Amino acid sequence: MPDRIVSFVMSGGVGSRLWPLSREDNPKQFHDLSGDGSMLAKTVRRLKARPDGETPIYLIASERHADRLVSDICPLGLNGGRPIFEPVGRNTAAAVAVATLQTISEHGGDALVLVVPSDHEISTEAQFWQTVEAGSAAASSGNIVVFGIKPTHPETGYGYTEVATAKGDAVAAVSRFVEKPDAETARQYVSSGRFYWNAGIFLFRAETMRQAFLEFQPDIWETVERAYRAARTDVGGIYLPQSFYSAVPSISIDYAVMEHARGIAMVTASFRWNDLGSWQSLLEASPTDPNGNVVMGDVVAMDCDGSYLRSQGRLLTVIGMKDVAVVATPDAVFVAPVSHSQNVKKVVEQLEKGGRLETKFTASEDRVVLSGSWRKRVEHWLFDETLPLWSASGVDDVHGGFHEALGFDARPLGKPKRMRTMARQIYAFAVAKERGWTGPADRLIDHGIDFIARNGRTDRGGWVRTLQPNGSVADPAEDAYDHSCVLLALAHAHRCGHRDALRLAQETFQFIDAHLEDHSLNGFLESPGWNGMRFSNPHMHMLESFLAWHDVTGDRAYLRRAARVIDLFRCHFFDQESWTLGERFDADWLPSPGPDGQWTEPGHHFEWASLLVDFSRASGQKDLVAYARKLYSSAVASGLNRATGLAYAAVSRNGIPLDRISRSWPQCEAVKAAAALDGIGGPDLKPEIEARVARLFRWHIDPAPLGLWIDRIDERGRSVATEVPASIFYHLVTALMQYLDKTGGQVEPFRPPVSETGKSTVRRAYA
Repeated sequence: MPDRIVSFVMSGGVGSRLWPLSREDNPKQFHDLSGDGSMLAKTVRRLKARPDGETPIYLIASERHADRLVSDICPLGLNGGRPIFEPVGRNTAAAVAVATLQTISEHGGDALVLVVPSDHEISTEAQFWQTVEAGSAAASSGNIVVFGIKPTHPETGYGYTEVATAKGDAVAAVSRFVEKPDAETARQYVSSGRFYWNAGIFLFRAETMRQAFLEFQPDIWETVERAYRAARTDVGGIYLPQSFYSAVPSISIDYAVMEHARGIAMVTASFRWNDLGSWQSLLEASPTDPNGNVVMGDVVAMDCDGSYLRSQGRLLTVIGMKDVAVVATPDAVFVAPVSHSQNVKKVVEQLEKGGRLETKFTASEDRVVLSGSWRKRVEHWLFDETLPLWSASGVDDVHGGFHEALGFDARPLGKPKRMRTMARQIYAFAVAKERGWTGPADRLIDHGIDFIARNGRTDRGGWVRTLQPNGSVADPAEDAYDHSCVLLALAHAHRCGHRDALRLAQETFQFIDAHLEDHSLNGFLESPGWNGMRFSNPHMHMLESFLAWHDVTGDRAYLRRAARVIDLFRCHFFDQESWTLGERFDADWLPSPGPDGQWTEPGHHFEWASLLVDFSRASGQKDLVAYARKLYSSAVASGLNRATGLAYAAVSRNGIPLDRISRSWPQCEAVKAAAALDGIGGPDLKPEIEARVARLFRWHIDPAPLGLWIDRIDERGRSVATEVPASIFYHLVTALMQYLDKTGGQVEPFRPPVSETGKSTVRRAYA
């Protein structure tokens, strides 16, 4: 009777040596590199082909790829196994510990554990299993068995295993493991006959590995066990909790256990093997034409020899090239001598430093998109449906101001009126006038400003947080977020010629300087006397308002105000390692401890990205464009629901969804960010712009009654909205107006009124 073998596939790598094909959102194991299915699918099929009995198959993979595994790989059949999802990568030692725990829990400590990579090319299923079975007796007796590949040449890209004796195909005792050598050392290894390439495949008894961890790495075992015991299991798989799993030390199984353990044995593989870790290895492993070229995709090659030529989504023509790799994707082209192709990692590192999106996410292969294809639909929705509805049903003609929310029958819900919402409505109608709307913008701007000025001022010259529907004060707190929204509204009201906007703005600036200024840390207090949790979001909206006043007046004093917020962004808000923007901080601008410090919002990544581009243009600080690209890239790579393409409400710094609801405003900010980044030295984002507008209409606008929107969509694409919040109106108007500007479809823009002397009547403001 064959030994009980439980198989685990490690599928958490990125495979950056195969860029531009392999990227963070679509790594190497999901690609079809040889024409017969993805590497991961072939690995699963190989494990299913065990001739002497079934092996349960478990997939240890990144949670960000959960949807893909459940839809594409699980239907192949896992023989009773299931996916195990890591919330954050913690290297191979953690993965092996998880495999060991899962085996002991479900199959017992005497079961054998087979751990294999997901992205290696192995010639035949029968030879693979013959090799594995050859090591099962040694594994059952307490050895940790590895598998060696007899080297065919001095390879510097692989790790090596040295055995005590060279006995051909027999099980041999391992003397040591060595890392990737230089060329001369590799030649010595090959000539000695005692060194084998390390295939990265392990076979061991579960209890043996448990004891090894407890002896050499008890911290890893204990932290992984804590995470495993707290894991959540559903029909999709086992989900390890981030709060526990992130505490696991990140180290390879080779360093953690194999270099210390005793009784390690090696079986010489009888199968052909290639880790397909470079374009050179793909050239060696793939079928070639009579001239030794690998040609894949729409390629025309003339007088080429020994080259790897691959194209996705476009015609690639190559003439007179020898021993080169040319790989073209819809948004990038890589060219290098095949012998140097492993150095692509240096290219990726350089691109990451510049914040290039192409390292994080994969562009669509369908790049033939007509820019502005949504223009007519956008114009109709804005000018014929939405602005008319909100300029009537959204206005409180009894008590003043604007309604905080409408029902789906367009009737007001009688909710308290937040100052930020009142200001955003003023702003939206002002922007509509600037972009050529012929509706009653002036009356609406006057109506809104009159309401907040009459009911919402504090004795110190600030603005209250919330008013009752009848205009009485509900919450008198003077909140920085609300003041930023008021300043933004007043800037555009001033541009539209409102007589009191400048005075009110100057008084607001005076209040901010006197009561919200944080002189010690160069920011703003959330409210006067505030000393608790700090938030980046009010500062972002302050930046937005300062840029608006600079744009309206040309006064660089506002730009200097904005620069102080940019300094906070550089020093505290942005994390260089994860390319994420923190939301919550302590009083000293250090990330909040625990889950609060992990909280990020893709919508704010998009929002900051467009504002950074605006500030870069105004100030000349060109390096901010790289930050903007990084924010956009991380939001796209880690912040989207792959089922709907919509941005989640919140994800961790490692890209794990924390709030799976998709609201309408982040989708608007994604449109603005893509429009801002397009055409400034990066990839062509016009298809992205169209796709984001399409998703906004598909999920949020088209299912709603005319002039309204569905604000909240669950992770399966179902509406969970109970009202239509007016605070979203400004996001929609701004994003779609900018879309019209970007695609050349804007109507005649508003021009400030001109006096009889020929000078503009809009005055400069000094802050």
